[in-house]
Amino acid sequence: MEMNAPSARNPIDENRGGLIGKPIDRVDGRLKVTGQAPYAYEVQEAPGKPAYGFIVEATIAHGRVADIDASAAEKTPGVLLVMTHRNAPRQGTWGPLEAKDRFARASPQLANDRVRYYGEAVAFVVAESFEVARAAARLVRVRYEAEPGEFDMAAAQAKAETPKDDEQQKADSRIGDFDTAFAKAPVQLDATYTTPTHIHAQMEPHATLAWWSGDKLTVHCAAQLLESAQNAVANTLQIAPSKVRIVSRYIGGGFGGKLPIYGDVMLSAMAARQLKRPVKTALTRQQMFHFTTHRSQTVQRVRLGATADGKLTAIGHDALSHSARFDNFYETASAQTRTLYAAPNRLTTHRVVKLDLPISDSTRAPGEAVGMLALEQAMDELAEKLKLDPIELRRRNEPAMDPEKNIPFSTRQLLRCMNEGAERFGWNRRNAAPGSVREGRWQIGLGFAAAIRNNLLMDAKCAVSLDRQGVLTARMSMTDIGTGSYTVFTQIAAETMGLPIEQVRIELGDSDFPETPGSGGSWGAASAGSALFDACTNLREQVARRLNAKPTDVVFAGGRATAGNRSDTLGALAGTLGLRAEGQIKKGDMAKKFSQQGYGAHFAEVAVDTDTGEIRVRRMLGVFAAGRILNMKTATSQATGAMIWGVGSALFEDAVVDTRFGSFTNHDLGEYHVPSHADIPAVEAVFIDEVDDKANPLKIKGVGELGICGAGAAVANAVYNATGVRIRDYPLTLDKVLGLQARQG
Repeated sequence: MEMNAPSARNPIDENRGGLIGKPIDRVDGRLKVTGQAPYAYEVQEAPGKPAYGFIVEATIAHGRVADIDASAAEKTPGVLLVMTHRNAPRQGTWGPLEAKDRFARASPQLANDRVRYYGEAVAFVVAESFEVARAAARLVRVRYEAEPGEFDMAAAQAKAETPKDDEQQKADSRIGDFDTAFAKAPVQLDATYTTPTHIHAQMEPHATLAWWSGDKLTVHCAAQLLESAQNAVANTLQIAPSKVRIVSRYIGGGFGGKLPIYGDVMLSAMAARQLKRPVKTALTRQQMFHFTTHRSQTVQRVRLGATADGKLTAIGHDALSHSARFDNFYETASAQTRTLYAAPNRLTTHRVVKLDLPISDSTRAPGEAVGMLALEQAMDELAEKLKLDPIELRRRNEPAMDPEKNIPFSTRQLLRCMNEGAERFGWNRRNAAPGSVREGRWQIGLGFAAAIRNNLLMDAKCAVSLDRQGVLTARMSMTDIGTGSYTVFTQIAAETMGLPIEQVRIELGDSDFPETPGSGGSWGAASAGSALFDACTNLREQVARRLNAKPTDVVFAGGRATAGNRSDTLGALAGTLGLRAEGQIKKGDMAKKFSQQGYGAHFAEVAVDTDTGEIRVRRMLGVFAAGRILNMKTATSQATGAMIWGVGSALFEDAVVDTRFGSFTNHDLGEYHVPSHADIPAVEAVFIDEVDDKANPLKIKGVGELGICGAGAAVANAVYNATGVRIRDYPLTLDKVLGLQARQG
């Protein structure tokens, strides 16, 4: 199946069994709460007792290892191996940077004496127990020759580079004459916003269990993208991808931080080959801060020019972010500005500063998540200049078509989200005058921001089988990163085949299964789910042939197939040998013909303490249009969780770079602050009815990341409405509230 035309009406639309949209409990929930769903570190399938690895990290950020003494560690009882650059196996070279799939690039470990960032592996200790490996790691003595490095993005801005365009994204876009239009605009806003480094804080730390069976490597790890991981290991170890099997059946949170795989995988695999026994390695929470990826800092300049009645004539968004010196990632923070609002003259740019910091990469809705923190605060500022309601300003700049691609939207219900949200939230009770509502020492404010997240469909495959008991089994290399993939795929298969959910088995997380793009970019359910639907459609055709009927004449319901006066159970029709079918989805050209996004509207109420500057979120509402909802419970969980991320981005999260040493000073969850239950008293997510037949056969859109996009800006706008203090430097900590209040008198 290829998406070259809108999807016709199909069994998912008919929903005879009523399973699509139903808030079904997670099918893997009981396994998880009873401890029977093993994560990578808990897998018991290894052939023999595993040894345990522990990584020794560099304590400088730039330079070389001048000498390393592992003798004390090697003499420790129970130590099996200490690997350094002196005895590490030969590996592929880093990259290449121009690789189409950056997550499949070679990532050599201990390949030489160079140190490229603080926390990079300089040794790897393997022992009979985790405790011995950790203790011995502390005995490894490393002498460094440190070299000057650059760690301060602000100080290095003059060296910013323009990223290279690729198939997915152009670094810059220019429509019309922005400079002239902005200069002539009767009302202008020119503001700069900053966002700090954000760190992944998944429940499950990165971990690996690796072993060899002859010349074939099996790796259990936390990987969102199995084929990418398979190729990354193969490229690093310089073996054929067919010799690598990656298994990630259960993942305790991904959020982009498990799109790449890391040195724990490569080091465990190399040590397992040398020791001829399984090796398992888990990163500590502190190690994850430097050894895995993070979100880049950004500096974003937003310029808006408008007429006196609020029509945008010029919109400009310049985004600067950082990357590791040897990498090419950049934060696409101005990309959403290309499609969200109408304006005839437009300019969006991206620049990147290379620093000697750990690798930055995709983090929790990369691009829009931080881009909307700037754009939606800027729109609020412009609305105040114009003395317009912030929602009304957006109404007046609603585009009829994609303003840069000049193609129609597949669906666009931003206005409906705003209108319904405003009514539900009581937006009409908002006092537009900042600082005018008080409850004792608390200043009360309401804020609004729009939400947008691009919608993607990726190529995927699936294999299904139906046995004589009428049990359907589906296999895909897709992963479930905690979002409910097992559950929504069960619903798709059960509804398509007319089976009860108890007769569907979904098997995921194995690179030996049919290829999918994995979980990332909110494309997972649409891509793998469409391949599953196609496989089930092909299976329906086989069942129809056994009834000597056309597929369109067969009704699948209650575990039976009925055509006219003929009816039988699916198990009986499958017969002794059963039935098998394959399916696939290909992107096609619908994404080129139609601009595809999910939309939403965020509303927030905050209270700010006049004495301390403490900000309390009282309630939040998000109203979203994200295509057909497969499972209202899992979708709502994703949306509310993402909104909580938005609160974290607005008020708490800030990985502080020590610009003397190139390290993150707050490298644990004691000092890297995230919202707690007390910080989030009331969050509500609502989905409006929508189907998008241009997106995929299921007519769904990505849900997982939409909820964060704009959420933090709604909080920031509420803080301004409460206090009259406009904070453009995230997070909005109490010192900034008090400092700006003091300066304003």
